Amino acid sequence: MLEVVLSETAQNELESAHHWWATNRSREQADQWYNGFLTVMLRLESSPERYAVAPENDDFPLEIRQLNYGVGRKSTHRAVFTIRANRVIILRVRHLAQEPLAAGDD
Repeated sequence: MLEVVLSETAQNELESAHHWWATNRSREQADQWYNGFLTVMLRLESSPERYAVAPENDDFPLEIRQLNYGVGRKSTHRAVFTIRANRVIILRVRHLAQEPLAAGDD
């Protein structure tokens, strides 16, 4: 099993998205989304390579992959991560409508 680690940036983005959802939609939905997304990210400890390589992978010196997540049937966000030795490092949490990551965004 691998250790799953959220970067400080990813943690801040996750919390910011939760805050937005709680303020603009519903606190209950925000909590459901946050807890569900965090649970799915922690499951990356097992077979993270089963997730797709991120579209912007070629722009980075290390392989980056993505896990898409949303409440209900539609994914709204993605966790961008890399696999290093015995760790899965979640680099960013992004809304699917955001522009792709660019070099320097990591």
